[in-house]
Amino acid sequence: MRAVEHTHTGTHAADGAHGTDRADTDGTAGETPDAGARRALPRSWPLLLVGAAVLPGAVLVLVGRSLDEPAVQAWRTVCLAVTVQALPFLLLGTALSGAINAFVPASVFNRLLPKRAAFAVPVAGAAGVVLPGCECASVPVANSLIGRGVPPAAAFAFLLSAPAVNPVVLTATAIAFPGSPEMVLARLVASLVTAAVMGWLWLWRGREEWLKPAVRHTGHRPGQSRWTEFRRGFQHDFLHAGGFLVVGAMAAATFNVAVPRSVVDTFADSVWLSVLFLAVLAIVLAVCSEADAFVAASLTGFSPTARLTFMVVGPMVDLKLIALQAGTFGRAFAVRFSSATAVVAVVCSVIVGGVLL
Repeated sequence: MRAVEHTHTGTHAADGAHGTDRADTDGTAGETPDAGARRALPRSWPLLLVGAAVLPGAVLVLVGRSLDEPAVQAWRTVCLAVTVQALPFLLLGTALSGAINAFVPASVFNRLLPKRAAFAVPVAGAAGVVLPGCECASVPVANSLIGRGVPPAAAFAFLLSAPAVNPVVLTATAIAFPGSPEMVLARLVASLVTAAVMGWLWLWRGREEWLKPAVRHTGHRPGQSRWTEFRRGFQHDFLHAGGFLVVGAMAAATFNVAVPRSVVDTFADSVWLSVLFLAVLAIVLAVCSEADAFVAASLTGFSPTARLTFMVVGPMVDLKLIALQAGTFGRAFAVRFSSATAVVAVVCSVIVGGVLL
């Protein structure tokens, strides 16, 4: 109150001492908004206007010239290709995740999966055979399953198997390797074994503090519209996972541009180095599982086991998948789980490839 009274008194004093000023101020009350806006402009407004017109144009010219470089064009092409290739399957996965969250009762999962988590792991892994999807789609679906009460070990087994053994991927593999049904069988067996081993490994050594799933409501709330819950869940998962997908695509494009062809030829001459090299290549290329068989078939300089390793590791561990896992479940989980998955996938690929190929 004292501050108000002091201000009020000061105002009267100012009115008395500067009556003409107040009159001028009152006179401006009838001015148009345009006149007030002109008076509010700074004195240096012409320079600001010129700068606003020239500087963005100069930046666009410089950036446009750099985009004409072949390396930059290749980077842009690979980045866009990985993103566009994976985006439809990410859209499918997030839509499926939202549908599970809004429309599927939790009791369904309890009836389908065995009570013991050790038996639920292989059942969840085998469920990936009947569900078309990509590694981008499997992450939000696994997150939704965990939120619905599915044991994390079973959800992770499904996460790994679904993008590697679904009908779309197996059909693409058969087309990419015509006359080689043993390659399709080897991919199916090695992927299922890897998914089951990782699920059991989580039961044995996994810790809850490593797993930090995204905070969100799961299941249907009484009185709420199921379609509204579906829309909100879909929007949350798609926007959340889409950003990490772009980050992974940028990293994969950088590797494609930076590694020379001579390095690839050097590793192809060694049996064991070729397996490790294609495993690393699968991780950094981040090719969608529906297309990686055609990439593997084009690597004719490598052994069948090495190409099998490429197709088993890629759908389970790649840069965009690691980024998606880190954004969904936490960085501590993504680092440990991805590292262990890569090792198990390579070992299973070598063993299965040695027997079937």
